Amino acid sequence: MELAQIINEYLSFLSEMFWLLILICIFFIFVSFVLFTFIKYWIRNRAKTLLPQLRETSATREKTVVVGFFHPYCNAGGGGERVLWVAIRSLQNRYPNVKCLVYTGDFEASGEEILYKARQRFNITLPKPVEFVFLRSRNWVEARKYPIFTLLGQSLGSVVLGWEALMAYVPDIYIDSMGYAFTLPLFKYLGGSIVGCYVHYPTISTDMLQRVSDRETGFNNASIVTRSSFLTSIKLLYYRMFAYCYGLAGSRSDTVMVNSTWTYGHIKSLWGVGDKAVIVYPPCDISEFMKIDLTDKQNSHVQSILSVAQFRPEKNHRLQLEGFCKFLEKYSKKEKSKYKLILVGGCRDQKDSQRVEELRKLADELNIKDYVEFKLNVSFEDLKSMMAEATIGLHTMRDEHFGIGVVEMMAAGLVTLAHDSAGPKLDILTPYDGQSTGYLASDKETYADSMENIFNLSQKQSLDIRENARKSVTRFSESEFEQGFNSVVEPLLKLN
Repeated sequence: MELAQIINEYLSFLSEMFWLLILICIFFIFVSFVLFTFIKYWIRNRAKTLLPQLRETSATREKTVVVGFFHPYCNAGGGGERVLWVAIRSLQNRYPNVKCLVYTGDFEASGEEILYKARQRFNITLPKPVEFVFLRSRNWVEARKYPIFTLLGQSLGSVVLGWEALMAYVPDIYIDSMGYAFTLPLFKYLGGSIVGCYVHYPTISTDMLQRVSDRETGFNNASIVTRSSFLTSIKLLYYRMFAYCYGLAGSRSDTVMVNSTWTYGHIKSLWGVGDKAVIVYPPCDISEFMKIDLTDKQNSHVQSILSVAQFRPEKNHRLQLEGFCKFLEKYSKKEKSKYKLILVGGCRDQKDSQRVEELRKLADELNIKDYVEFKLNVSFEDLKSMMAEATIGLHTMRDEHFGIGVVEMMAAGLVTLAHDSAGPKLDILTPYDGQSTGYLASDKETYADSMENIFNLSQKQSLDIRENARKSVTRFSESEFEQGFNSVVEPLLKLN
């Protein structure tokens, strides 16, 4: 009887503890809900007092709609920034009641200086003023701050940066135009904004997961990891957990614009957004390149291959040197002198400069340094001259999400040889009017073979490919982008 009594008392104790835990959980859920509701309404009421000039009635007496673009590096002068300024210009031209705001971490420059650079770099002049919100915590999203767990660190850092932006102003429509998906729930649930995004490339992709699973060494998968099954398992678990959270955050978006078929496939897979995802090709300013006379190349005695890309690891300049070396193996020393590889690119920092020196050493080791030139930070006019003289345009980045540089080379009349993956494969170097627009390759052997095939083309064959390629790139004009962008954003404006 004593044992039975002890058991009954113990079970009674467990029952009481169970219900106590249930009550504690309910209490914490209630407190969290009240706290969340309080913060939400505090943020939204506070927002009404910020930047009152944005709430002034428009000339048409329509309700003013503020569209905020989250673009922490808006002064960088790259392809992503062209997307930003063309998007803002298209909204200002079409909707008189829309006012645009940019959240940026470029606080060392004034708004006037940022807009001046946009005019100088992209020849884009905005018809109306833009409000800038300068963020001071941009260092939280910089990769160098997180030597390990970089994806997670930068994503959590984007929440810090997004919170600063939210505290500065809450727009009616929030558009993340740089790929910081973890800011979307902040503005949607706390700010009450309608949220959208333009995705240049997914923060993580199913391809990345596959490479880790296959233990394939790459610039973002170190050999120390690929050699260890244990470290590979840990990294794969980390990537899968991150991919789940990334998808959860991205799926909060009311509309999703992506820049290519490759990005579209990965975002639909990771975010599960269904029909909300729409491909809107980025605007490519190819007008100056289209002016290059295609027939001038027919009489050129210089058989040069031109690469135009920043000296970043993912651009894979090493493959360019190895492929060119493999191509030259078939020729005598005298014949080799007829060919030249020109690597044009910019260096962002000391690491990029060091990478150039390593490439110079590699060219020396491959015994091709006499046939390779490095051109750093060239002017636009010099770039046009080199494009006018070159025969082949070379691209070697695997899984390039789109490939604006590839489009520019095709517009300039180069026979373009790009990596057989992602944007170049699925969107750009696709047949046009049933005819070829260029070549694709994946390793040094196929690059070498393609170079030989291109140089062996007759003048007519070469001209046919280049003319067809030039016609095909009109799909990526600014007007096409503006039409696509406005058609996606217009339903969001009607919700306000």
